[in-house]
Amino acid sequence: MLFDDTYKTILAPSEGVFKDKGSKFLAYAFPFTKEDQLKEIIIRLKAEHAKARHWCYAYRLTPDRSVFRVNDDGEPSGTAGRPILNTLLSKEITNVLVVVVRYFGGTLLGVPGLINAYKLATEDAINQAQIIEKKVKDIYEVSFEYLQMNEVMKLIKDEHLESFEQEFDLTCNIKIAVNQSDVNRIIDKLGQLQNIKTNFLQTV
Repeated sequence: MLFDDTYKTILAPSEGVFKDKGSKFLAYAFPFTKEDQLKEIIIRLKAEHAKARHWCYAYRLTPDRSVFRVNDDGEPSGTAGRPILNTLLSKEITNVLVVVVRYFGGTLLGVPGLINAYKLATEDAINQAQIIEKKVKDIYEVSFEYLQMNEVMKLIKDEHLESFEQEFDLTCNIKIAVNQSDVNRIIDKLGQLQNIKTNFLQTV
């Protein structure tokens, strides 16, 4: 594997602030797992801070930290989104979005000043957050006959697996989250039960 089966992220939203020459930089950090959450968060912050000048952001996604995006929102290229992202990199956290809202104070800060401001506002928000370690999990869908429910549910309980989206009919479906380090063993155990199908869905 390219990465450990754990990763660091933040437990809950947090806020930070940095001020320079009248400009105010308000940083908002969010636990963030899906890119389609972004639009709603930006709309909400624009409504809350209607008189601000810029709403710049960066995020990192996925346990292997391979998905990221930056947005300078009208600031000079490389002065806002990239310093925000670099702070997430240096803190070694992922599944995090940071939006920095800037109120312009009338004095231009220049490129070094902007980079510093976006970096320090982001650092403040991350420092206020509780950083937690999470296990990388693979999500599987398990399909089985109704008569096998007790066997499947016993295995889920014995192995302390997280289960969700259960459908119990003649054919039953249940989704389970398995620590990546345990996948081979758990899938092997499920395979020993007759007529059970497992289908890998995603890594979280």
